[in-house]
Amino acid sequence: MSEAGYLLLVDDEPAFRELAGSWLTHQGFTVRAVGSVQEAVDAKATHGSPDLVLLDLSLPPFFDPQKTLMSMSEFHDSPVIIITGHAERELSLAAVSQGAWDFIAKPVDPDMLAVVVKRALSKTRLERELKRLKSAATQLGAQTYIGISDNTQKIRALIERIAPTDVRVLVTGPSGTGKEVISKAIHDASGRSNGPFISVHCGAIPSELLESELFGYEKGAFTGAERDKQGLLKLADGGTLFLDEVGEMPAPMQVKLLRVLQEGSYYPVGGRTLQTIDVRVVSATNADLAELVKAGTFREDLYYRIKGVNIETQALDQRKEDIPILLHAFMRSLEQHQGRSLTLAPAALSWFRARVWPGNVRELKNTLESISAICVDGQITLDEISLLNFQDAEVEPTLPQIELNEASVQADFNLTLEQQVQALELRLINQAMAKTGGNKTQAAKLLGLSRQGLIKKVERYGLSG
Repeated sequence: MSEAGYLLLVDDEPAFRELAGSWLTHQGFTVRAVGSVQEAVDAKATHGSPDLVLLDLSLPPFFDPQKTLMSMSEFHDSPVIIITGHAERELSLAAVSQGAWDFIAKPVDPDMLAVVVKRALSKTRLERELKRLKSAATQLGAQTYIGISDNTQKIRALIERIAPTDVRVLVTGPSGTGKEVISKAIHDASGRSNGPFISVHCGAIPSELLESELFGYEKGAFTGAERDKQGLLKLADGGTLFLDEVGEMPAPMQVKLLRVLQEGSYYPVGGRTLQTIDVRVVSATNADLAELVKAGTFREDLYYRIKGVNIETQALDQRKEDIPILLHAFMRSLEQHQGRSLTLAPAALSWFRARVWPGNVRELKNTLESISAICVDGQITLDEISLLNFQDAEVEPTLPQIELNEASVQADFNLTLEQQVQALELRLINQAMAKTGGNKTQAAKLLGLSRQGLIKKVERYGLSG
């Protein structure tokens, strides 16, 4: 079968079957043409369900449009486009109300026929993909870090391997990519899952308070310390301590944390009794700690203490295949919260997939929550999306665009078309790399490629960097 689609044309006029079949075949479709509903049913049984059915309304033996409409139930798993020689509004409405995807009248314009068929197939494929992804999201629902991209699957495999151990983990990557989700997944899959999971944002607590928050304090340690207070380290005993944005930890606290990691003990603020703890430490940051070490703002010995295993997350734009799975997982959660079913229209899914997400998964989730809140019937469509006035600047890359015009493309007829295309591709890659200062991630966005796709082209052309 053709990748463009397998069409079943059902019409009792041999001349029309030949002309329409020939035209659609020329457009790249695989076409099977028959003259009656029974022949169509037989063709389906023999060759499988078509991607689309083109069904004439007046077919033998009854030539009764209403009886033909009833036969559409035979093709419930394929979209049906009705063809009729009578462009009557009543027949059109009846066909659509009984499940037909569209309606086209004879004499049929070939170009219009091709447009209608392509639109129907495109919509059907999106609907089938939605069903497949919904099923996949259900299967992945028990897993915390959700997705089907290579990077996501690699991370899940790492979680599975390191969770049963006590090795320290450093999760790195852009903000909003699920670093805390990964850390919680490690805890939940470990032997410490019955113990506490304590999260500390190292940049959100003022430096003068961070020590007392982590280590606790004894009564009278400072003004206002009217009673003993356990620190977060003690609260995490037997479980996992998650240090979020560890790169923002003040230098004095880095020294004290290093001792905890080395010796498994500490003194509360103002205390003289040594406290021992059994805690697994998982850290996360969106900063490049190696660069912070070089700059002298992060201790090298602490860096290597917390970096037992490094798990690196990717920006959402580098794993866009995860977007539909994430959307369906978030929708299931929203359904429980809102007490109603939510559905995502194919066009809305296309919008989510095409949009750039600088805030990554966190932004995706928040955007879906906002849109779902204004859905009257639970159907998320482009209408709801347009009501929230998302700006084009949020959808399109903000990087400078490569200009391509007649003056910049000069034909060299001493070269083959393939050679000229390769030469143009090479020039565009060089131009994109120059515009972004050699940043492959930004250059890939500029060219509409994945980062890995750009790297392969760079290697193929033997470019430096």
